[in-house]
Amino acid sequence: MSELAWIDLALTAARPQAMGALLRYFRDLDLAEEAFQEACLRALKTWPAKGPPRDPAAWLILVGRNSGIDRVRRRARERPLPPEEVLSDLGDAEDDLAERLDGAHYRDDILRLLFVCCHPDLPATQQIALALRIVSGLSVKQIARAFLVSEAAMEQRITRAKAKVAAAGIPFETPDAAARAERLSVVAAMVYLVFNEGYSAGTAAAADAPFATEAIRLSRLLLKLFPAEPEIMGLTALTLIQHSRLAARFDADGQIVLLDDQDRTLWDRALIDEALVLIDKAMRHRAPGPFQVQAAIAALHARAATPGETDWAGIERLYRTLERLQPSPVVTLNRAVAVWRLEGAEAALALVEPLGERLSGYFHFHGLRGGLLKELGRREEARAAFDRAIALARTPAEAAHIRQHLDGLQRERAEAD
Repeated sequence: MSELAWIDLALTAARPQAMGALLRYFRDLDLAEEAFQEACLRALKTWPAKGPPRDPAAWLILVGRNSGIDRVRRRARERPLPPEEVLSDLGDAEDDLAERLDGAHYRDDILRLLFVCCHPDLPATQQIALALRIVSGLSVKQIARAFLVSEAAMEQRITRAKAKVAAAGIPFETPDAAARAERLSVVAAMVYLVFNEGYSAGTAAAADAPFATEAIRLSRLLLKLFPAEPEIMGLTALTLIQHSRLAARFDADGQIVLLDDQDRTLWDRALIDEALVLIDKAMRHRAPGPFQVQAAIAALHARAATPGETDWAGIERLYRTLERLQPSPVVTLNRAVAVWRLEGAEAALALVEPLGERLSGYFHFHGLRGGLLKELGRREEARAAFDRAIALARTPAEAAHIRQHLDGLQRERAEAD
């Protein structure tokens, strides 16, 4: 691994802890973010020569704290001093900050940060976008891709959210039990989007760290806070099953291996078994939700010893349920895959075609549509769909996978000629 690569991984993994602690100290979202960025710049200068610190998060918090204090002092010099009696009662602010650092509980800091970003005063889309940006450090481009909107629109959304947090005087304390429950669904959605960013990365190494593993850690923390909440059981189970396939998802050359072609002996059975227990426990609550349904779909794949044993009828029924609970063109697109297995390409294409306008910028829509058209012998239309998919590919592995389909079409044309 290159020098910059391991530093980037360390900074990304430490971000939620460091940002949570700095927000707790300064009670100012912009100041906490600026302090963290300054600490990252110092790390890029210092760590290559001295090596990584024993605890990167603690190092970033200390350096960020000092940087933030310097910023506060510079701002203070530009304002009139308060009355003498107020100054006399201030005490030693730095000592207070140091004591808070020494007694910091990283888990509390991360969860506090999550719930602050997901405050009900913010619209739901702004909550999730802000949390993705502040907690996990996803770029505006990555967040926009997750929401299927333009970068400019997402930049405005995040800016408005930060401005509202600053203007509304939102408290930076851990919310009480009632408030946590109120915000839980948004926090869970944010955690899953973080997981998806790691899961859809272009290589096994990138998928392994830091987003997917961080999201699993956060979902387990949520489960400890809400041990009787079936949707959090579903969220945790879903991330565990999907992550269990990591070692089988890419071949030795880094190319994508589709689910049916994966070596199932490489799946992490310990993660799968943990997930299946959670799913069974969640279903006993008889309160189905989107994460539970998605976890149940993943479980049907995980329980199949071979691709031929997959319960596609059960998967299709579950996707119908998911469409009722959480209508989405992406859900319908996924159901089309099950319909393809059960009823053939013509029936699946009838489901896919009406989604074109809403999913015109979605890689998987064009990839699936191309595969269906190819099976139906509509080669030129399939070629156009695959070309569009390549243009939308987010990783070299995705592009290479579609290129294989195009090469197959080329061979078929040559044989026909």
